[in-house]
Amino acid sequence: MSHPVYRQLLEVMKKRGGDFSGMDIPEFFAMVEAMFTPAEAEVNNAMPRGPFTAQDLAKGMGRETAEIQALLEGMADKGLCLALRMGGTTYYQSARFMPGILEFQFMPGRSGEREKQLAKLIYAYKKAFDARSDISAPAYPLNRVITVERTIAAGNQVHTYDQVQSFIDQNDQIAVTTCFCRHAALLRGEEIHGMPNDVCMQFGPAAQFAVERLNGRMLTKAEARTVLERSEEAGLIHMSVNMTEGLGFICNCDRWHCVTVTRALAKEKPAFYFNSGFQPQFDAEKCTACETCLDRCPATALTMGAQELPVVDLDRCFGCAVCATGCPTEAIAMVNRTDILAPPKDGKALKAAMAAAGQG
Repeated sequence: MSHPVYRQLLEVMKKRGGDFSGMDIPEFFAMVEAMFTPAEAEVNNAMPRGPFTAQDLAKGMGRETAEIQALLEGMADKGLCLALRMGGTTYYQSARFMPGILEFQFMPGRSGEREKQLAKLIYAYKKAFDARSDISAPAYPLNRVITVERTIAAGNQVHTYDQVQSFIDQNDQIAVTTCFCRHAALLRGEEIHGMPNDVCMQFGPAAQFAVERLNGRMLTKAEARTVLERSEEAGLIHMSVNMTEGLGFICNCDRWHCVTVTRALAKEKPAFYFNSGFQPQFDAEKCTACETCLDRCPATALTMGAQELPVVDLDRCFGCAVCATGCPTEAIAMVNRTDILAPPKDGKALKAAMAAAGQG
């Protein structure tokens, strides 16, 4: 039997929501018992909504501030909660499993016994969770693709939120950490196909947290651009939350290990769950039918047509431009598509859209 504090933690994580929010299965308890000590689980369960200080939480729990402060500091360092310094005061905040705690375990890029154990336990929990869920059902997209701006054909509408460079320009604090999906795969002994790992980017307060607690490092704007270019060359997908303002991160995802991509590919029509709002257009005069684009396409949305010109399945195409960035003759450009909804403005609008779709 699990300690009662972990039973309570199950209910707390369910209420916080997000992906893999909490399911009453053996894999959940195996994971959280390795992740949280009973004392840490008790603190997690007592956390209020929104930012709080150690003194606030200690008062609510009827405990000494020094004791709770020490626990919170240890939890922040382990990626079990958020922490941010403001005006000389450290504020803490509870975190969901995803996006959040499950990712924070691997963003520091550490490879100790604890990380190896958690990589297996978290993977087992995710697999068991998905096996008991209908991940193929239609859903409002929580995440979106950001296409590669330089591949967009002239004359097409390009919003600020379609440009990864705009997020670099808007933020003075930019950090990079290890890709949690690929690092967890490495810890499980899997192949990551030679892809770069130090390409997970955070902005603003998320960057401060990443540097102070998750072994991240701050980037100059030029270094951030280099990270994106390396990702594009490797055929990774620029991905963030599905809204136009307040982005805290850009992930650079692959087709094999990224949860967002693999879950999108489980849908009957992946393009309507994960998309940039663009599609590839092929120049028949430049195309040599080398099929490089077919090999690079993360969604396997391309086939070679009868005229030796690639044909795109728009039900599958993410609009990521991985095909275009790898084309040796520059025969592919990205153009607007009209059947993909524009992203909601912010988190509030995203929650409203998800609720309207029956997801909240």
